[in-house]
Amino acid sequence: MEHLVYFEDLGFRDYKSVWDYQERLLARNVALKSDETTRNLTTNYLLFVEHSPVYTLGKSGKREHVLISEEEMHEKNIDFFHINRGGDITFHGPQQLVGYPILDLDKFKTDLGWYLRSLEEVIILTLAHYGITGSRSKGETGVWIDPDKPGFERKICAMGIKCSRWITMHGFALNVNTDLNYFNYIIPCGIKNKQVTSLQKELGRTVPMEEVKQLVKENFARVFEVTWMS
Repeated sequence: MEHLVYFEDLGFRDYKSVWDYQERLLARNVALKSDETTRNLTTNYLLFVEHSPVYTLGKSGKREHVLISEEEMHEKNIDFFHINRGGDITFHGPQQLVGYPILDLDKFKTDLGWYLRSLEEVIILTLAHYGITGSRSKGETGVWIDPDKPGFERKICAMGIKCSRWITMHGFALNVNTDLNYFNYIIPCGIKNKQVTSLQKELGRTVPMEEVKQLVKENFARVFEVTWMS
């Protein structure tokens, strides 16, 4: 079964405006599902965006995993938000592809484990295009490289979601040519003694963002059996 999904590339945006936009799309779908006469009229979206530098802390995340003060963040022009997704602390910034699926899982599969593994599969397929073996790490959401080699584990894609009445929001962040120095000021995802990496670092070259976007979009359509709307 093919699922209709509206695709939007939002370009370069601050975090708060896109968070608000996600909330509006989610609220609209939740309202439709609250009425038996409209519950099948929900709309699915996939949003792509690059954010200006920002740290986001998940609802159960620990503030001590942020290693710099608010004053230092201000000096470095980094925003900070404590938000309503799962997961701990992460960074979003330029040359990182952030994807926000707003999906009605009643139209796909009402299983959050399946949903997260499917998102991971999208990224694993994308990495394979570049000859990189992306993997899952037991008990840790996201996509990793060498997760079973102590001292060499490195995370290339973080994930964190929220789900209301089986409508999803938030999503994944794939490091493409991201400045990894920003991760030095946090304990990424609350996981100590593990590295963060990017496509650029793994390949030793700059990778065109538009190329990565197209690959992720194609692999999302493949994994989730999607037909794109615009």
